[in-house]
Amino acid sequence: AIKYDGGVIACADTRTHLIIAGTSSGGVYTVDRVADKIDYVHNHIVVLRSGMAAQSQNAAHKVRYLIDSHAIEQGKLPYVKTAARMFKNLITRKIVNGYIVAGWDPYEGPQVFSVNLGGACLKRDWTMGGSGSGFIYGYCDANYKPNMSF
Repeated sequence: AIKYDGGVIACADTRTHLIIAGTSSGGVYTVDRVADKIDYVHNHIVVLRSGMAAQSQNAAHKVRYLIDSHAIEQGKLPYVKTAARMFKNLITRKIVNGYIVAGWDPYEGPQVFSVNLGGACLKRDWTMGGSGSGFIYGYCDANYKPNMSF
């Protein structure tokens, strides 16, 4: 996910992998070639998921429900950071998921948050995660400029 002067851009690959380790037939297998790894949390907020697919998908559904309830109670659009903190609160030792929460709100504009495996919730201009992120990280680091236009 990357922030620009008018919003955010979020993208993800579409493959869900199964990693089998410690067996004679260990390796990485593609289980689903067209899995959605981006979920809407609210009208202007998305989450990108990495880690255990079923648990991260369940977390996305739970946060969508919680943020909708919160928005109704408050009577206004939710903060992006509120959604990010909700994902942070779902991180436990047994869950090995990472999340990127990206969106726009009328209070702080476009925002990107990285919620890592340790439970840190960090506001960034851009971030990436998952097994494929190492391949593109250097390119983004060298080419991102604050307040880029679309």
